[in-house]
Amino acid sequence: MNICVFCSAAELDSVYTEAAREFAELLGKRGHSLVWGGSDSGLMKVVADGVQGAGGRLIGVSVEFLRDVARPDTDEMAVAADLAERKALLLDRADAVVVLVGGTGTLDEATEILELRKHGMHSKPVVVLNTAGFYNGLQQQMTRMEAEGFLPVPLADLVSFADDGPQALELLGA
Repeated sequence: MNICVFCSAAELDSVYTEAAREFAELLGKRGHSLVWGGSDSGLMKVVADGVQGAGGRLIGVSVEFLRDVARPDTDEMAVAADLAERKALLLDRADAVVVLVGGTGTLDEATEILELRKHGMHSKPVVVLNTAGFYNGLQQQMTRMEAEGFLPVPLADLVSFADDGPQALELLGA
C-alpha cells in the first residue's frame, strides 16, 4: 500500500519525532511505501528515514521552490511546478493518507484532501494521527461542524482519528 503522509518539515520536540519514527518503522516493516513531500528535513526526514530503514520504499513529490531540500536517495521523486500540483500528485500516488503533526502547510494539505473526499473526488481513507492530543481542537471543531449541519456527510465517512501508529494502520486497513 502507498501511504501518503502529511507532516511538518520543521525540527520538533521528541514527543512528536518519536511517535513519527515509530509509525514510519511500522510502515516499512509491513512493506508499505511512503508517499510524502520529498523533503530531507525535520519531521519529513524522520519519517523517510524510518520507512527506508525498515525496508519500505520512498516516493517523494517535491515542489520546484523546495527542490534544494529534496531527499536525494528516494526510489522515486517527482518535482511539481507549484503546491497545487504537488497535492494532486501526492493524492494520485497514494492509496491512503495519514496526517501527522504540522503547521499551516500540513493543515492545508489535510483540509484539501478532506474536501475532495467530501465531494466524492476520492474514496481513500484518511487518518489523523493525534500524537499527544495535537489535533484535539481540530477533532472538536469537526465534530461541531457535523453536529451543526456543516458537513453533508458523516464525519466518520471523511476522517478517522488515531492515538498511535498501530491504531492508524488498523483504521486504514493496512
